Amino acid sequence: MKYILGILFSLCVLNAQSQGDEKEHHHHHHKNEIGMANAPVYFLQDDEFAYGIHFHYVRKLTESKFGIGLGYERIFDDHEHNTFSLVGDYRPIEAWSINVSPGVTYESRAASQLVFSLHIETAYEFELGDFHIGPAAEWAYDTEDIHISLGIHIGYGF
Repeated sequence: MKYILGILFSLCVLNAQSQGDEKEHHHHHHKNEIGMANAPVYFLQDDEFAYGIHFHYVRKLTESKFGIGLGYERIFDDHEHNTFSLVGDYRPIEAWSINVSPGVTYESRAASQLVFSLHIETAYEFELGDFHIGPAAEWAYDTEDIHISLGIHIGYGF
């Protein structure tokens, strides 16, 4: 684990340094992003793990650090957890995103009831042309449970 953290820290330092050197290079900023995060999900109340995947589309607002979009999360377990949300995106620096996503969650065990949910996700992205990849962490609340995850974000900018 310490080797993985060391490699991620080194990549972050190199990426931050290259952003400082961008004054000399033309860098294309994408207005749209389609992304997904794969992660094991831990439910705090139930004390169990499941596999989850989160998809989102975000459109950058003009030339600001903010974007807005839509998201969908599916957790594959006996909960049959599905969340639909609005996504508010903020990028303090180009490679780091913070998403706040209020929405509604539907679980089969909750007798077909829609409940309010809130997801907060952050990711640090390493660019590979129009694609990017990096670590992602999420904290999510709904009236049934709280879950957290740590996984990989993969996206495409256009």
